Amino acid sequence: MLEANFWQDKLNSTKILKEKKLFENLVNSYESSLNKLNDLDDLYKLAIEEDNISIQKEIFENIKELKKDAKKNEIKCFLSNESDSFDCYIEIHAGAGGTESQDWADMLRRMYLRWSDNKKFRSTLISEHKGEEAGIKSSTLKIEGDYVFGWLKKESGIHRLVRISPFDSGARRHTSFASIWVYPVVNESIDVEILDKDLRIDTYRSSGAGGQHVNTTDSAVRITHIPSKIVVQCQNERSQHKNKETCMNMLKARLYDFEMKKKEKENQNTLSSKSEIGWGHQIRSYVLQPYQLVKDNRTNFESTSPDKILDGNIDEFLEESLYQIK
Repeated sequence: MLEANFWQDKLNSTKILKEKKLFENLVNSYESSLNKLNDLDDLYKLAIEEDNISIQKEIFENIKELKKDAKKNEIKCFLSNESDSFDCYIEIHAGAGGTESQDWADMLRRMYLRWSDNKKFRSTLISEHKGEEAGIKSSTLKIEGDYVFGWLKKESGIHRLVRISPFDSGARRHTSFASIWVYPVVNESIDVEILDKDLRIDTYRSSGAGGQHVNTTDSAVRITHIPSKIVVQCQNERSQHKNKETCMNMLKARLYDFEMKKKEKENQNTLSSKSEIGWGHQIRSYVLQPYQLVKDNRTNFESTSPDKILDGNIDEFLEESLYQIK
């Protein structure tokens, strides 16, 4: 930061300032917690001497809060990979099962949007294909905020729902599946080569909201990267040019994530998790009937409050996933 040309490179300076802020917050929080602990230790010794039970109880409550702060700092230390600080895209796809799975995909989309709102992050709908009767066939979201990709990167996989179907007149129990695919929004400092000859670009009429203009012009864009078979699409802008620009950014992000997974020797597992949205591939199960339980199959972490989880309170599951990173 003391270099003469530091502020001339906006991308690099923004990245360094973001890292500086993270480290400063960690150090300041650690020092604050340490000071509070020392003060509580002195107060506890005094309370013991005076046999003041009420003060002792108050100290124990304060220690519980300190433990929560320490855990938050511990989790931040796990968000240290290069891409963890990036924003992210979330792709949601309904599995086989028609309306049931499409409604489940819509429930998952709402869960991540509520989580984003709770964190005061910014979310944008990039593209969406609605189901015939209810729910969505697929949806792509962009979430912007501090360390969003780091938080959500382990959400990629198959999510399973068990419930009494609201669409079944016989009130029978149904099992539905939907896939989640999370990848980072890369910035201009990341060099990803994309050749024009490797792309197939299609335009079509948007099926989303936006008025008469959207429904009468081919503003939506779909880009296929032929070598990797990666497909991205965008329809949230009225301008075909802007939708194409967003698609190219998404493709760049997907290719970057693809290479990162390959370097980490996780690519094969990631591809296999996307190969079939059904039995035997789920990373998490959400059971609403006959009992209530949400269980992550990778960490074995459980919650008996699925309503809270589906309302966006997924931090405990995200934290446990971070602890599993090796």
